[in-house]
Amino acid sequence: MTTAQPVASPPPVNAPAHPAVGVATALLDAYTGGDGQRFFASPTRTLLAHGVRADVPHHERPLARRVADTLRQARGAGASAPVVVGAVPFDRDEPAALAVPEAVSWAAPLVEDPLVALPVPAPAAGRWTVTPVPAPSVYGASVGEAVRRMARGEFSKVVLARTLELQSARDLDIRAMLQRLARRDPGGYTFAMPTGPGRTLLGASPELLVSRRGPVMVANPLAGSAPRSTDLAEDVRRAAALLESPKDLQEHAVVVDAMREALAPHCRTLEVPPRPTLVRTAAMWHLSSTLTGELLDPANTTALDLACTLHPTPAVCGTPTSAARDAIGELEPFGRGFFTGVVGWGDEHGDGEWVVTIRCAEAEQRRLRLYAGAGVVAASSPEAETAETAAKFRTFLDAAGVER
Repeated sequence: MTTAQPVASPPPVNAPAHPAVGVATALLDAYTGGDGQRFFASPTRTLLAHGVRADVPHHERPLARRVADTLRQARGAGASAPVVVGAVPFDRDEPAALAVPEAVSWAAPLVEDPLVALPVPAPAAGRWTVTPVPAPSVYGASVGEAVRRMARGEFSKVVLARTLELQSARDLDIRAMLQRLARRDPGGYTFAMPTGPGRTLLGASPELLVSRRGPVMVANPLAGSAPRSTDLAEDVRRAAALLESPKDLQEHAVVVDAMREALAPHCRTLEVPPRPTLVRTAAMWHLSSTLTGELLDPANTTALDLACTLHPTPAVCGTPTSAARDAIGELEPFGRGFFTGVVGWGDEHGDGEWVVTIRCAEAEQRRLRLYAGAGVVAASSPEAETAETAAKFRTFLDAAGVER
């Protein structure tokens, strides 16, 4: 176990890895979910926060301003280098779960700690009741309805999600789930955040919404996916096919164009690659583009300002945003909560990392609600999108030890 230290400034995004072995994994091991703990790991750092110095209030002022005010007040009350950590919901009118912790411990990235490769115990055998909401056939019908609406010109893309409601016969071991998520994809973004009394949001997202270090911002939209295969030749074939898929390339281009348009007014320069590349997780291949920009006014443009400008992107909502959001409200029979929201951290200087909240679940007592979505465009089919969401569920089903 590690001992929480007073809040300290986060290490620079491009800082070299700490030479000590086991520092990052010690923070992962120290997560128990108690004391309002918040855990976040990225390709640049690992953090474990303890306690709550101040919650970010919910009212009519823009979220980024509320966060800036809370950080300033924390500094005035004696915090040496306050940061905010937590999650923002899909619907920005709903309350965020953001707080300035009492203490934060920082380390180098998990992926640079050799101990992250050590095996983690398999999930304990147990009984689970699994209820899909909606049923796969109903989800497929919603995809078909969305495609018909696109043919009528109502919108060009919508992201439709479905859930799995899991009930365990025993108390959930959230710490063990986080361990398996982090060690399965240590180069991604792993998180565990309290979102209400007795509720924890945890997951392993592959997608950076936006980060900022000084005047430099980076965004990494993912859109267009294919499930991995355990057969090497088939896995390579699927990756190559994804790179040439007209349907997936169109879906990806919609997202990148929207993000370019949103970020350009904030940037002195903005570099956008002409074609996507591939990123992989243990379960999926994704089309990926990395956008890099130099901010026009870094003194007044925080990482969270940029995140709020982008959220929700077409990668999690659709386009046009308002029409896609309306379709989601009509076709999804549940509230998304923090799924397809934003999770991460930001400091008083405006630096931070904010990640798209996907490959996640919300845990409460003996219940887990898993979420997965798929981008629906004119060339989509109900069968393919249902299969894609099933593959995305696999990340968390494996972490929970649920056989399907």
